Amino acid sequence: MGCLGNFIWFVFGGLIMGLSWLLIGILWCVTIVGIPVGIQCFKFAELAFCPFGKDVYFGGGVGSLLLNILWLVFGGFALAAEAAVIGGLFCLTIIGIPFGLQCFKIAKLALMPFGASIR
Repeated sequence: MGCLGNFIWFVFGGLIMGLSWLLIGILWCVTIVGIPVGIQCFKFAELAFCPFGKDVYFGGGVGSLLLNILWLVFGGFALAAEAAVIGGLFCLTIIGIPFGLQCFKIAKLALMPFGASIR
């Protein structure tokens, strides 16, 4: 399912979603202060291009916790809610359930991107 799922995902929205995250990450990296946020946007872009077959592992320490709290306050919660709603809409059909699960994976990463790694 990984290769076929990634192809279907890429054609029907993954390309646009990934490119938008990549562009936002580049814009954030223009400033020195925004580099950590830009790196997180690159994580989202990687997952948005091809989410099937990738797992997100969470870790980190106190620094990651503090940055995740700031991330939630300044937009992370809205991104997570958006991905969760889209995932819920996908799950309304049997064919869309795998795509909905990938949206939930993106929503979870949107809640806690600092300290997370994608493998």
